[in-house]
Amino acid sequence: MCGIVGYIGPKKAAPILFDGLEKLEYRGYDSAGIAVLENNELVVEKKQGRLKGLEDVVGDKFSANIGIGHTRWATHGKPSDVNSHPHQDSTGNIAVVHNGIIENYLKLKEMLIEKGHDFKSETDTEVVPHLIEQYYKGDLLEAVKAAVKELHGAYALVVTHKESPDTLICVRKDSPLVIGLGEGENFIASDIPAIIQYTRKTIILDDNEIAVITKDKVEIMDKEGNIIDKNIMNVDWDAVAAEKDGYPHFMLKEIHEQPTALRNTLKDRIIGDTVDLDNMNITADYLKDIKNISIVACGTAYNAGLVGKELIEGLLRIPVEVSVASEFRYRNPLVDDKTLVIVVSQSGETADTLAALRESKRRGSKVLAITNVKGSSVAREADFIFQTIAGPEIAVASTKAYSTMLLGFYLITLYFGQLLGKEMPKELYSGLKELPILADKIIIETEKQIESLIKPFEGWGDSFFIGRGLDWHVAEEGSLKLKEISYIHAEAYAAGELKHGTLALIEKDIPVIALATQKDVYEKTVSNIKEVKAREGYVIALAQEGDTEIGKSVDQVLAIPKVPSLLTPILTVLPLQIISYYVATSRGCDVDKPRNLAKSVTVE
Repeated sequence: MCGIVGYIGPKKAAPILFDGLEKLEYRGYDSAGIAVLENNELVVEKKQGRLKGLEDVVGDKFSANIGIGHTRWATHGKPSDVNSHPHQDSTGNIAVVHNGIIENYLKLKEMLIEKGHDFKSETDTEVVPHLIEQYYKGDLLEAVKAAVKELHGAYALVVTHKESPDTLICVRKDSPLVIGLGEGENFIASDIPAIIQYTRKTIILDDNEIAVITKDKVEIMDKEGNIIDKNIMNVDWDAVAAEKDGYPHFMLKEIHEQPTALRNTLKDRIIGDTVDLDNMNITADYLKDIKNISIVACGTAYNAGLVGKELIEGLLRIPVEVSVASEFRYRNPLVDDKTLVIVVSQSGETADTLAALRESKRRGSKVLAITNVKGSSVAREADFIFQTIAGPEIAVASTKAYSTMLLGFYLITLYFGQLLGKEMPKELYSGLKELPILADKIIIETEKQIESLIKPFEGWGDSFFIGRGLDWHVAEEGSLKLKEISYIHAEAYAAGELKHGTLALIEKDIPVIALATQKDVYEKTVSNIKEVKAREGYVIALAQEGDTEIGKSVDQVLAIPKVPSLLTPILTVLPLQIISYYVATSRGCDVDKPRNLAKSVTVE
């Protein structure tokens, strides 16, 4: 959700804060603000709307060498100037930025009002600076430590005080926070892209850790004040990966980066007809002892999990359940020490997924994490890790993270099959190695046809995606992409279910994207497509090259290279992403920052 930055050092803080906030604007863009210590005074500037509006107001008027910044995704209180961060205490001496939710803020607010504190905003965050003020007796660290003991919920906090002009203090619980180590300067951020151009040396704060940061020193302690020796992680991302690199939007850039992301995720993991994931440290004895697998994820990651279920059940014959993470721990899930739980999260910081991970471990399950971010909370807390190598994904709508998550499920399934002594289809190994080349071809070919592919969506506020088996699960992801960035209402259905109610929604020329790549249900899918055409829907079909029949039943055909049916999801999703992108841009939508959404969902 919200993005946090902080800087202390010899340079002007404001330009560094704005640069970091620009890199984090995908985490929220309702409003933005900064606080700097300028000429021994704490000065706060904040404004509703995109970051550019705040930059225009601030200009170059600050020369301060210390400051904090925030870009907001509203939770408590509508987007407005007054609800924007940073928030201050009654004296104006303390400023705080926050990512997360303070669950007991109303109780704290009532207590503080009784003690004479004056509140200005509708936010939960504002209780934090007032609580620090209440405990402040000349020692900022002690006041912060006392205040956070009163907080219930999730928070990443950065605190500055007029009377501590050489110090920033930050605290983390259930919301991500990274410290960047420089030479005579140090940085704070919610995510690595905000600081990667300044330093590659980072420290990832764990839950309930507090950091005291000066320009020359970073000291980390637990909530009781005991000093902790933390590992320094060197970031191996290319700084250019967090830039648009000439593309009009990050989303289009990231669509085009998928062949490379697939290639990097495959690298050294397929050797001949075997998959090498030995560094995952899962043993054959452990796998033989499990009775079922539970996949838990949110949004796009959940859709990847649906494909994973089909692969694991089909090839390994192990029962698999896929759960939405936000519901998982509230329904008394049936997981125990005989269950392998697979959690999927691009950022590795998704609050609901992290909570599901912890609940699973509490119940005795081992957890395998599929994640794109090394050192993330999910990666650190899981028992086993499969890291995708997608690189930083900035656009809110996930593309390369999804395709590499899918690839992760293929590799994991094949590897598990090997450990269990099962015969795996040989064509999958060679087919997986061909995917990066085929993905590049599909992206090029789809963009050549894009004008005719997006034209059916003109003037429509509704659309449908249909398919069977694996195609249905990819249709779910296609519909999510279209609605989240173009604001066209889109629904995905198992094609065989149309006649059980959904056909009532089909009108003349309404756009329907039909996936027809699964050989074993191909004829039935074509029959379902004909049901749509009989109601005069406009059908764009995705089918494999060499399919000469599908064109007789639809309005347009988009061919994907011929591969084994099991491998089509990684290829069929690419045209769906591209269509969604161009439909959205034709409607004038901001595809990188769709309304009401944020990239990394770190609150429940």
